[in-house]
Amino acid sequence: MKLGKRFLTLVFAVGIGLCAYPYANASESGHAHWGYEGEGGPEHWGSMSKENAACSEGKQQSPINITAAESADLADIEFKYKASELHILNNGHTIQVNYDSGSSITINGVQYNLIQFHFHTPSEHTINGKSFGNELHLVHKNDKGELAVVGVLIEEGKENPAFKAIWSNLPNKANEKKDVKVSIDATQLLPVTKSFYRYSGSLTTPPCSESVNWNVLKTPIQMSKQQIAAIQKIMHKNNRPIQPMHDRKVTADSITH
Repeated sequence: MKLGKRFLTLVFAVGIGLCAYPYANASESGHAHWGYEGEGGPEHWGSMSKENAACSEGKQQSPINITAAESADLADIEFKYKASELHILNNGHTIQVNYDSGSSITINGVQYNLIQFHFHTPSEHTINGKSFGNELHLVHKNDKGELAVVGVLIEEGKENPAFKAIWSNLPNKANEKKDVKVSIDATQLLPVTKSFYRYSGSLTTPPCSESVNWNVLKTPIQMSKQQIAAIQKIMHKNNRPIQPMHDRKVTADSITH
């Protein structure tokens, strides 16, 4: 009898953990065998499990190719980022930096707390068909569990000192984690001009959950060729292909700031 109770308790605990996982680690969730090529590639994600059904059946999937946007009087995204110590994880799908609590953005009066940021190479979103060397995703969650992601496109150019501490401590192996007693302020990872495109999309990895508030900044930042190559060497190609629009619209703030 005691053994039975213990077993039920264990099953319940594991179930709770799996339910919480997509939000606790919003960039990379779902089953471990998914990837970016072969039998585990994006075209097969939806059939790997019922939890991943949105990957093939969803109508608001990300990323997209942004070709046109309706100009709208959108309020600025209010960034309130503080410095965080570096908690760098190679989870086998991306390089992810888990961020200390206390940083947030505000969109239309709703506060979303910064959970983590991670990288895709080459970029996932494209602008008029143009791809970029990397893309940075800053993942935020509000008190209701709703997600807002800020996408920052990264083009080849000058060396970017804001990434130096991360690049000096990149974990080379899957599931390797490095905690570094060095602070980074995510504000330094953003372009000076923060005009943006906004649309309703999804996580770009399994389970491809929808109703994600996407905000792709119009102005790219730069990294050197060597910086881009460093993450490509570890992660190789980890970008999901462009997804259909399905009559969605993209809006853009009308003010350059």
